[in-house]
Amino acid sequence: MESSSMRRGVSVARQALAALVCLATSGGALANADEWWTPANQVGSDSVLVAPESAPTLNSFGGMLSNQYSAAPMSAQDGLLEDTLKSTAADVDQEPSGLQTLADDEQNQDALADDESFEDRLDAFASRLEALDTLEEEWTDYQDGLAADAKAKKKKSTIKIGGRVHIDHWSFSNTDAGINRIESGGDPDQSPENITAFRRLRLEISGTVPQNMKYRLQVDFNNPQTPEIKDAYLGWTDLPNNQTLLLGNQKRPLGLDHLNSSRYNVFAERPLAVEAFNEDARRFGLAMYGHNDEESFCWTYGIYNLENINTDGRFIGDSAQAGGYSRLWGSPWYDDTSGGRGYWHWGLAGAVAKPDGNAGADDTNNNEGRFRTRPLARSSQRWLNTGRIDGADWYQNIGFENILNLGSLQITGEYILTPMQVEDPAAGVDDNLFFHGGYIYASYFLTGEHMPYNRSTGTLSRVKPHENFFLVDRCNGCRGNGWGAWQLAFRYDHLDLTDGGVNGGVGNLYTAGLNWYWTPYSKVQNNLVWGEISESGLAANGDNPLDAPVNAGNFLIFGTRFMIDF
Repeated sequence: MESSSMRRGVSVARQALAALVCLATSGGALANADEWWTPANQVGSDSVLVAPESAPTLNSFGGMLSNQYSAAPMSAQDGLLEDTLKSTAADVDQEPSGLQTLADDEQNQDALADDESFEDRLDAFASRLEALDTLEEEWTDYQDGLAADAKAKKKKSTIKIGGRVHIDHWSFSNTDAGINRIESGGDPDQSPENITAFRRLRLEISGTVPQNMKYRLQVDFNNPQTPEIKDAYLGWTDLPNNQTLLLGNQKRPLGLDHLNSSRYNVFAERPLAVEAFNEDARRFGLAMYGHNDEESFCWTYGIYNLENINTDGRFIGDSAQAGGYSRLWGSPWYDDTSGGRGYWHWGLAGAVAKPDGNAGADDTNNNEGRFRTRPLARSSQRWLNTGRIDGADWYQNIGFENILNLGSLQITGEYILTPMQVEDPAAGVDDNLFFHGGYIYASYFLTGEHMPYNRSTGTLSRVKPHENFFLVDRCNGCRGNGWGAWQLAFRYDHLDLTDGGVNGGVGNLYTAGLNWYWTPYSKVQNNLVWGEISESGLAANGDNPLDAPVNAGNFLIFGTRFMIDF
């Protein structure tokens, strides 16, 4: 209804303007506007108004009328008008006999006034045409908006299937007696055994639901007897201020290297501090994510349960054991002209958590006041481990992030501080504890690629080799090949989990890495890890950090990972 009214309005306006043109070009004789309106020139719902180059005759209007229209026979009065027009044209061609100044010639003054009036009418006509063009543009935009709304209403749910396969081999080449005690549970002569296993064997589905919902479900089958839930959430996108709200199992925003996908990390295993203070990363929670229009400043904040529910999908108990987490990050320098080969990332993360330090063995929930991690390899036990700290009441995390990428070179570092308050601590344990750790690494592409960066998430992205690795026979009898991308990397890790009577251990580890990217979706990672663990008084079972002897020692580990994702 609104569409037909608009068309009628445009039609009436055009006919009115046509009448003005008739008046202007006929010297004051008003012609019928319908004679200037040519439906034959109409295209769809739009109409075209064509003005003649000279004064039309009543019979033909300069040939503008279609063959569907014919003028009525000329009357005597019409003939007189035609004779007058011819006489006027002849007078114009004659040489004037007596020249007078324009100011003294009243007739010429009237003609000049007529000319000025004619120009005014043409200007008015042009302005009205311009107004019509504007109206047509607005109408087109309105129709486009209606079409977009109709398309959105017809939009259906989407689904995407993906997964990843990571196959590891770890060789424990050399370990001291103290390390053997930690790994074996007390035997100084039993060294860690080599292991080959699926590190990750994940399937996932994700997609969208109209109008602005999303979902993701990811399950890891690396241990077929006990599959683990990873990402499992639903959410709402396109909220005010470029925000997204997620509800379900998701990563807590602490530790840059944890927030990076395992598909894109430079090293096979995550740093000591990142894993110790955000073990397994994912927890059930409600979180908001957002960024500014330029994606140079971003944020996330949310509340999470501290228990890991990846194997049973639930937490039970009157103790909420909740934690509030937030992260701010930005990329004030990002070189768009080079495709992101240069950028600087900074990040600041914080958390306040309330564990149940008084949970007993018979309680349905566990005391989540503990920090632990493996030695940058898939050992059976966590070699750095505070155990569950009795009376743990509160703890906080403060994390600092930094990435500087200059072409093929990247330098990255993090440091996390974790104070803890203990209520009614066990004998020999202070009521205020302080743990901390961090890392720094440098990586370099020998083949000229760079580590891409996702500004909206503040994480690393997928490497795209300049050429993929392949070896094929060609039809001419020769062989074709590509070398993929090659990357060198070196990292130093430090973690201190020993303080105030809690002997979780102090680790100083070094990792040398060589990565071979076959394609954007497959690569091989080689890591050589060596270092020292000291001041560790924790038995392997982690039950009581005060009863175990102090364990310390050096070790050397080599690992290889083959990985592909789809």
